[in-house]
Amino acid sequence: MCNDYEQHVAYAEYQAAVRAAELSTPSSEKPEDLPQADDIRIGDMGPVLRAAGNGAELVLMRFGWPPPRPKAPPTFNFRSDGRHFDGSKRCVIVLSGFFEFTGSKYPKTKHRFSLVDSPVMGIAGLWSEDEDGSLSFTMLTTAPGPDIAPIHDRQVCVLRPEDWGHWLFLTRPEAELLKPLPAGTLRVETVRP
Repeated sequence: MCNDYEQHVAYAEYQAAVRAAELSTPSSEKPEDLPQADDIRIGDMGPVLRAAGNGAELVLMRFGWPPPRPKAPPTFNFRSDGRHFDGSKRCVIVLSGFFEFTGSKYPKTKHRFSLVDSPVMGIAGLWSEDEDGSLSFTMLTTAPGPDIAPIHDRQVCVLRPEDWGHWLFLTRPEAELLKPLPAGTLRVETVRP
């Protein structure tokens, strides 16, 4: 499942996505709040959009909830199937593409997924505040869509920018948001054979 993604969204592209979502953001927000990274892996910090009053704000959070018990791994993907998130702390992970891997030998084949018609995408997520006060997030998953099914048996819940506000404030039914996108929506590239 998705444990690696990239963030190459330019700040102007992010601002256009926020406008498409009809969200207001703090006037103090700046390009440094959206750091670039080739790979954001479990335990790394990544930019996340969360509700703030009637608008939204970018916050850096750690990828992966703390382990639920000693010696367990962090929770970095969370199944959305059959669940409701109206009482949850919802967020949108801002990114330009995510990776899935195939093969059994290291290094595995690395596949990059991005939206065909947009340089920016979001992944529906949940965030939490840990016991020490730090913030972390996990990505929601669903059944694979036609663009991902040949490579993986699950996929993250990809959100187009115009759906970001709908997820943050649940102004559309969850079933309409947490589902695979239609065939041809995602560009698939093998970046490491």
